[in-house]
Amino acid sequence: MQETKIEIEGINPIELFGVNNSKLKLIKNYFPSLKIVARGSVLTVQGDAEIIEAFEQKIDALVLHIRKHKGLTESNIDNLMVEDAVQILSDDGSEILVHGNGGIKVKAKTFNQRKLVSAVNKFDMVFAVGPAGTGKTYTAVACAVRALKAKEVRRIILTRPAVEAGENLGFLPGDMKEKLDPYMMPLYDALRDMIPPEKLADLIELGVIEIAPLAFMRGRTLDKAFVILDEAQNATVAQMRMFLTRMGMSANFIITGDMSQVDLPRKQKSGLAYAIDHLSHIEEIAVVRLNKNDVIRHNLVKKIIEAFDKLDHEE
Repeated sequence: MQETKIEIEGINPIELFGVNNSKLKLIKNYFPSLKIVARGSVLTVQGDAEIIEAFEQKIDALVLHIRKHKGLTESNIDNLMVEDAVQILSDDGSEILVHGNGGIKVKAKTFNQRKLVSAVNKFDMVFAVGPAGTGKTYTAVACAVRALKAKEVRRIILTRPAVEAGENLGFLPGDMKEKLDPYMMPLYDALRDMIPPEKLADLIELGVIEIAPLAFMRGRTLDKAFVILDEAQNATVAQMRMFLTRMGMSANFIITGDMSQVDLPRKQKSGLAYAIDHLSHIEEIAVVRLNKNDVIRHNLVKKIIEAFDKLDHEE
């Protein structure tokens, strides 16, 4: 057994340890085999040498986060503790993707969201998979808007399968656009954060931004475009094969989905699962997996995901 003393420098120790050591208790949960005692600005750690070394790396990452972001939340701790410390130290996540409406700065907020942005920068086709609230769609749309503003693409195409919760388009009121708009609302919501309403309406009218159901992609070649397939877990295998083969020479594809929310008939395989199973070995394709630690909605959402995950594993 080894004992090491770690001096916390450059920050107020309470920012790291929390009031009554509340944050330190959370950190300890990730290193149950270590004995960790805090006195003043010094941590005394006892345990296996390799585990202590890993612990020191995580403390360095946490301290660096506090210095850069002037704070540390429980969600930050979770994100930093479950990812590779060396990667975290080399990526401060400071890149602003888009300056949105009302002066908001749209950027990746968690490690896996930053990993998604990095993958989009390097690969023409990226799969982003994870539970609700992890920012898959929002981050993907921000990347698309950034590419359009930088004139890297000529248009943005946003699409979803029009199959959700067993609803049937034929029973919805209105014309085709009015029937489809409710399915596309999350995409509209993200765009409204990033593009002024009048300009967004003009871009949609001119076809620079197209929002359409997946079925409308059949027979097309999608080129010089940033294309996002959202809710891809509800695409059938045939639809997924059709969509992926629409890719033109100068296109970027992001496919997002949540395998815990498949609304297809029980006997029908999800095209998203099929694609990841059969395409993830291709070097030019990236698969980014987000998890409960990337949830940026109400704190209850993370707890709800944890509860449902536990039930899934028990069944």
